[in-house]
Amino acid sequence: MTTRLLTLDDGLTRLTLAPELGASLVNWSRLSDGWPLLRHSDGQALAAANPRLLACYPLAPWSNRIGGGGFDCPGGWQTLTANTDHEPLPIHGSAWQQPWQLVDATSDSAHLQLDSQAPFPYRASLRVHLAEGRLSLTLQAIHLGERPTWYGLGLHPYITRTAHTRLQASAEQVWLCDENKLSSQLVELPEAWNFSAPGKLPAQLVDNAFTGWPGDARIVQPDAGYQLVCHAEGAEFFLLYCPEDREFFCFEPVSHPANAHHLPGRPGLQLLDSGESCRLHFSLHYQALRD
Repeated sequence: MTTRLLTLDDGLTRLTLAPELGASLVNWSRLSDGWPLLRHSDGQALAAANPRLLACYPLAPWSNRIGGGGFDCPGGWQTLTANTDHEPLPIHGSAWQQPWQLVDATSDSAHLQLDSQAPFPYRASLRVHLAEGRLSLTLQAIHLGERPTWYGLGLHPYITRTAHTRLQASAEQVWLCDENKLSSQLVELPEAWNFSAPGKLPAQLVDNAFTGWPGDARIVQPDAGYQLVCHAEGAEFFLLYCPEDREFFCFEPVSHPANAHHLPGRPGLQLLDSGESCRLHFSLHYQALRD
């Protein structure tokens, strides 16, 4: 089956989306030469119909992994099971694994919506807008279940990485993970993970949530002559995923660390009653570097 794509254009950049593939972004590129601002998705990646092979997808009603077979809510236990073949734990919620509906679209904007019953009833919306090189993403979830439930949100962009890519993103602490990739210990930043000034990405694997983030970041691509100036609202954390020897990395604005449902105080989660909502906004602004 051919995946239907939606194309947005602001005269400087072009974005393609696949609403039916978990509201995924497929490609975002510079119009002048086609340079991929997010990881390029080729025909094979699109044919696989797997958001994890594309450029970005929404995370709702939680981000990252949850252990313990579920989590406790005021009305009782919420059971969860693994939702992928590659992970033993449930990961990234359920919104990315369902087809979304297109509510409306213009040449530079789109509004997508999902009504989900799994793992509990909720409605998610994603508003996408391009303007003068700025890609804006607003993700919202409304709880539709009868009993209060814990919510979290995130976005999972795969960003082009070269040997010269630099990241600037201030943080105060970072969550270390256990053997199950679940947050286990909050520590001060190691020097190698301090990106208060633009720094080279680590060569070794990083897959951790950083806290004390004010919501601003900068991704500098000097060899391609541009930077992405980022801003997040509703995201108290960013998750940095740097796999070894790959041409991408992930800088994920998230409302909570992995397994927050089982951490003291449930950092970043929101307990929503029926009809209540949570929201996360993230923008990436393409700017050419001056010589």
